[in-house]
Amino acid sequence: MSGIYIHIPFCKQACHYCDFHFSTSMKKKDEMVLALAKEIQMRKSEFKDEVVETIYFGGGTPSRLQIADLRLQLDAIYENYKVAKNPEITLEANPDDLSEDYLIELSRIGINRLSIGIQSFFEEDLMMMNRAHNSVEAKKCLELATKYFDNISLDLIYGIPEMSNEKWKQNIETALSFGIPHISSYALTVEPKTALNKLIQTGKIAQLKDEVAEAHFQILVEMLENNGFIHYELSNFGKENYFSKNNSAYWLGKKYIGIGPSAHSYDGISRSWNVSNNTLYLKSLEENKLPNEIEILSTNDRYNEYIMTGLRTIWGVSLDRILDEFGNEYLNYLQKQAQKFINDELLFVENNILKPTPKGKFLTDGIASDLFYLNLE
Repeated sequence: MSGIYIHIPFCKQACHYCDFHFSTSMKKKDEMVLALAKEIQMRKSEFKDEVVETIYFGGGTPSRLQIADLRLQLDAIYENYKVAKNPEITLEANPDDLSEDYLIELSRIGINRLSIGIQSFFEEDLMMMNRAHNSVEAKKCLELATKYFDNISLDLIYGIPEMSNEKWKQNIETALSFGIPHISSYALTVEPKTALNKLIQTGKIAQLKDEVAEAHFQILVEMLENNGFIHYELSNFGKENYFSKNNSAYWLGKKYIGIGPSAHSYDGISRSWNVSNNTLYLKSLEENKLPNEIEILSTNDRYNEYIMTGLRTIWGVSLDRILDEFGNEYLNYLQKQAQKFINDELLFVENNILKPTPKGKFLTDGIASDLFYLNLE
């Protein structure tokens, strides 16, 4: 199983918390659309022996593109790659872009999964985050989307300053009321070069509190699991048969090609990433050059990535796989480092699989970093 990710580097406005690569100017949109299709064609040799099972339009805001722009990318993929009979084709979208006509056209060109950036159903939260939509549009787009799409995911953000547990529960209840089969939920985080960081430093927004985020996380897990969702990755919850195939492939170490400025690729041996600059990206493609840097992954890199992704998912970290792929030295190190977390009931081993306990889930990323091996090579 392999996937293609296409980064659409345009947004209507800048969300205060976002540090992804994007531009609020659409001046180079037509040029970018052609360049993306060109990169898709130029990289077909990388997947000559692969079958593409997932296509994912991420960003930025892919729903800023017109239907013809999206169709051009899909046509380029089908013309240059072997594509599975029923691939999962996801489009990230913002509520304010999802008119009924747009939804109908998306379904007609083959998009079969939507990932909608709701973030909150409360007006004050959306304004604080500088989202482009309002709470009315958030609910209206879900009413429309569920008429034309069965496979829908929505994003919610927790740990927002001044958000009470009761208000967070209302957010989750509203999401559940639409019958959405997949929810991705992330703690609000402060990245260094964002507007949110500046607003907090100047006292215009209250400091984030870890204890608030942890309480929200525990509420989220309990409410969604009580409603039939499976907590299959730290930030992702899906009904049975509605896990994101695209994201699951990342976590399970499958190959993928990332198209567009700032997009990353992985082939099991190396990782590459495209330049995070629209002008430089376009110039490179114009000169028939791939705008990327490549890094060959060391044994340490591969081990550490497996620890990070494995602990975040229901599949855990296989001790047998650690032994087979990395050897006794890594396995002994992992068991030694994990013991203190097992003693503190944050990790446990079952069927030779290392996993976080319910108490340890919220702390997964920090625990994983303590299990990394930094000195072998």
